[in-house]
Amino acid sequence: MADLNEKEKNENTGEAVSSNFIHNIIDKDLENQKYGDKVYTRFPPEPNGYLHIGHAKSICLNFSTAKKYGGKCNLRYDDTNPVKEDVEYIDSIEEDVRWLGFNWTERLWASNYFDKMYEGAVELIKKGKAYVCDLTADQIKDYRGTLTEPGKESPYRNRSVEENLQLFEEMRQGKYADGEKVLRAKIDMASPNINMRDPVIYRIAHATHHNTGDKWCIYPMYDYAHPIEDAIEGITHSICTLEFEDHRPLYDWVLRELGWWSAPPQQIEFARLNLTNTVMSKRYLKALVDNGDVEGWDDPRMPTIAGLRRRGYTPEAVRDFCERIGVSKANSMVDISLLEHCIREDLKEKVQSRNVVENPIKVIITNYPEDKTEEMEIENNKEVPEMGSRMVPFSRELWVDGEDFQEIPEKKYFRLFPGNEVRFKGAYFLKCNEVVKWGDGTIKELHCTYDPETKCGSGFEGRKVKGTIHWVDAKTAIRIMIRAYSYLMIPDEKGENVMNPDSMKELIAYAEPALADAKPGERFQFFRHGYYIADEKLTTEKQKVFNRIVDLKSSWKK
Repeated sequence: MADLNEKEKNENTGEAVSSNFIHNIIDKDLENQKYGDKVYTRFPPEPNGYLHIGHAKSICLNFSTAKKYGGKCNLRYDDTNPVKEDVEYIDSIEEDVRWLGFNWTERLWASNYFDKMYEGAVELIKKGKAYVCDLTADQIKDYRGTLTEPGKESPYRNRSVEENLQLFEEMRQGKYADGEKVLRAKIDMASPNINMRDPVIYRIAHATHHNTGDKWCIYPMYDYAHPIEDAIEGITHSICTLEFEDHRPLYDWVLRELGWWSAPPQQIEFARLNLTNTVMSKRYLKALVDNGDVEGWDDPRMPTIAGLRRRGYTPEAVRDFCERIGVSKANSMVDISLLEHCIREDLKEKVQSRNVVENPIKVIITNYPEDKTEEMEIENNKEVPEMGSRMVPFSRELWVDGEDFQEIPEKKYFRLFPGNEVRFKGAYFLKCNEVVKWGDGTIKELHCTYDPETKCGSGFEGRKVKGTIHWVDAKTAIRIMIRAYSYLMIPDEKGENVMNPDSMKELIAYAEPALADAKPGERFQFFRHGYYIADEKLTTEKQKVFNRIVDLKSSWKK
């Protein structure tokens, strides 16, 4: 992955090239033999929701870093909060990691280390570095102080070691209610870093844990548990997002005060992904699911990895996107058009093209035999001749796209209009002669004539047409449903993201008969429209439902 903000000079050309600051740190550690030849990373999701595109960046970074250095990367569940966790989320996380193309060295659970974490807490109490506090959560917050004012010491801060050991054991035995007591690290209530002002490291929660059952009714806080988990697993470089930078002193404090590891891991932070028109908060996304604003975590409009997968994105495109945005220490906003560019680049030489007509208008070729049908040969992908061609039926009655006809043409409009001749792709030149309307003035059909000498581009020396349009044979066309998506979130007048009421539109279209065989998950380019995938949940033998992955036009610029 490339750091967009840090540059180095190519030794051969002298040109600036991208540099990954995390890999630079690792290179120096290897040179100094800080951890010997080891490079061990981990991806530590909390199983309280589905992963989103921001997590994909972390997955790619952690797993690809381990691969680059011949190390290992563990998948470790941060399951220290039994109230919010669910097996559904665990299953989805593993599917997402595998889909992105990665496999973990070990699958581990933070809860497997609860005994060691408890032992560490007792050790801190014995060293006078932790105490049991009876203040409520609101009182602890009030006592903490502000960014400009120091905090106040808890009245329970100077309990004896013996009393703290007894109270902590009673907490473990379940003698107290949730929130009645906590265990806090004894550090410095005047520290300029609020995270170091006697943070809570254990709380009471009478809840059944998915892994440990009812063994525990006290659970460690993330900032205390995380460094211990890393150290137990032998992680060398604990890579996390920038919001944990202020927590690093506490990470180091826990490892230093316990003193159990000669070469403890180091935490390195990088900027999280911020994407235009996208909200990446599991809490917000969960609310959309719970409120029924979307169809579920895998709704194709959602920024979840499951949603992107159902939308039709490929793991190659997502990995390419993560490679392009790189890693940086500075927060920035990435234009979502770059993600769309990556999927176009990935699919343009992978998928076959099909003719599909939206907003259809009937065309009748008045001089074409009524009982005749012929097969036209059309290439499957003009970028990849090796994909070959297919035969598409053509007869007297056709469907054309609504955008390909204007009764009163705009300036420089070269498609179908009265008196104009265009090329029907892979077939003939057709000229529009008459517009037939219903009683209410809407268009019923277009009457055209064709030139039989112009089949497949032959026999038109000296004649020029500026427009080429696609078509579908009316007799053999199949009806399909298209789900056209726009951004789930759009900025309001204040520039804040709000739900887009028009984020999905369903429309009926006509398609060439080959799409009758489309299987769920199969991708195509619909000629001149964009890239589409047969929806894995809604597509059946009788009903074909296609999600628009992305349109053909890219607004992204290098």
